[in-house]
Amino acid sequence: MSAAMVVGVDAGATTTRCVVATLDGAVVGRGVAGGANRNSSGGEVSGTLVAALTAALGAVDRAGVRLGVLGAAGSAGAGREAFRAAALRAWREAGLSGEVVTVTDLEVAYAAGTAEPDGVLLLSGTGALAARFAGGELRRRCDGYGWLLGDEGSAVWIGVRALRAVLAALDGRGEPTALVGTACTHFGITPAADHEAAAPAADHDAVADREAVAPAADNEAVAQALLAAGFAVAPAELGRLAPAVSAAAEQGDPVAARICAAAADRLLHTYDSVGPPPGAVVVLAGSVLLRPGPVSRAVRAGLLTRTGAEPRAARDGACGAAALAVGRLAGAPVPPAVHARLTGVPAEPPRASGSAQEPSAHEPRRE
Repeated sequence: MSAAMVVGVDAGATTTRCVVATLDGAVVGRGVAGGANRNSSGGEVSGTLVAALTAALGAVDRAGVRLGVLGAAGSAGAGREAFRAAALRAWREAGLSGEVVTVTDLEVAYAAGTAEPDGVLLLSGTGALAARFAGGELRRRCDGYGWLLGDEGSAVWIGVRALRAVLAALDGRGEPTALVGTACTHFGITPAADHEAAAPAADHDAVADREAVAPAADNEAVAQALLAAGFAVAPAELGRLAPAVSAAAEQGDPVAARICAAAADRLLHTYDSVGPPPGAVVVLAGSVLLRPGPVSRAVRAGLLTRTGAEPRAARDGACGAAALAVGRLAGAPVPPAVHARLTGVPAEPPRASGSAQEPSAHEPRRE
């Protein structure tokens, strides 16, 4: 008889990850596929899930898989039933017969960072939101409304604002910025002559001289090319600009620095708005908060001021989903040692010096 196993899936807007694990927390298979969020990925969800499941299962005996937890961005509210239908279809097509549990990406991201039942998840990747958990249940969430109506401080939010700043610089409404060259490089577009050498510390008189020489038509051509390139990709893809915006901010570009500062401010405001309890564990998720950069630094500093403790990092939502699956199959919370083995997150987070502090009044939002 095959050893009992579980499956965990984290279906994000740009990447879907899957793990197969034993009940003691050993990962025996991994798979990766494209995005599976019908709101921003533009892809077919069921087919993406099948690809990730098949890659992770490999030569694993499918008869041993007793239960799977599949979490996805965009699977709350109106998207819940659609994602469950896609998950069940993919589960059958992958040759699996165990129980299927579908949740949102919030549960799996939080579970990837901690086994504690009470705490707050702050996420900024393709999307952005905060979620408060109590007794292992999601009690309240703020934002996460998608690239068009929310996700303030997300990678897509950063990318969109960078493109707006670039277009404003090209047509004269905004100040010169190195982001023009950044965006052109990202989309494979030749920049106008007056922006090829744009730098954060460029002399304003020199910039004015170049703009006087370069025909406005050149800037218009670049603006139209960027506009076409931006609309030609799925909204989630615009988030791929975020690392370059962070790099420009680190190099001193004031426009990029303001975008990053605003992103951090929005994320901390979202965290405050979810009503975090004093001393609660905070889990960070998403590329914007897990990669080094100005947004991550500012958010971590703000959280340290509010809580007196360093946040945990949720680096693999699929392992968080697997941890939930282990707990569900056992009918009890996943043991800390099993959680740590699955996720690589220590059972106890490092604590900063000083006592935890209750958040004071919400900090003002900077536009």
